Amino acid sequence: MGEAAIDLGEERPSVFMEKVKEILPDGGNLDLCLTCGACASGCPASGLHGMDPRKFLRMAALGLDEEVTSTPWVWLCSMCQRCIYVCPMQIDIPALVYQARSMWPREERPKGILGSCDMALRNDSCSAMGASPEDFQFVVEDVLEEVRESQPGFEDLQAPIDKQGAHFFLNQNSREPVTEPDEMIPLWKILHHVGADWTYGSKGWGGENYCMFLADDDSWKKTVATSIGHAHELGCKVYLNTE
Repeated sequence: MGEAAIDLGEERPSVFMEKVKEILPDGGNLDLCLTCGACASGCPASGLHGMDPRKFLRMAALGLDEEVTSTPWVWLCSMCQRCIYVCPMQIDIPALVYQARSMWPREERPKGILGSCDMALRNDSCSAMGASPEDFQFVVEDVLEEVRESQPGFEDLQAPIDKQGAHFFLNQNSREPVTEPDEMIPLWKILHHVGADWTYGSKGWGGENYCMFLADDDSWKKTVATSIGHAHELGCKVYLNTE
């Protein structure tokens, strides 16, 4: 006598999957998953909170909305996209993770990422450290002067800010000018040696974007628009994102 079939119960409507189908081509191709495990094998977040990309994907495909949109694992994903590169079916799991993050109440999202995003919105620097355009300019000019005076061969080193018509618009991780300003110098020297025509912007120089990791589309758009908009105002041709 054969075993009875497993009863999975009635099919549950999935709000999460409906959102996914709206934003991803072919509904995210979730039905193409071969459950091969290639995504999980190279994921730096595999095993954390008992989760991995393959398990997360299957939960989404089965309509387990509550589990998918409440697991803290989504905040451990680095969005590195390694899972996409190894997936034979090219399923965009990071996009699923992003959508799951966006369904968390904003005030319940990780405090560190939330605070850094909100800090970046407070002034035109878009700096997650809260450094103002004036503070940034002071630090850059101070460090530049020290290099010119103390390092032979770099007497004419440049680190321009708001240079009109520069070819490259460069942003900067705002941790460096705030806590480790000397770490800005090697990149300046490289640009100097190759004769690059570049500039920082007084607006939008903060290169990190915690609002993206927070899955806050409106705030993400605002910081990017500030930075790109200033690059256009200066007439720059190429945007160099150091992050």
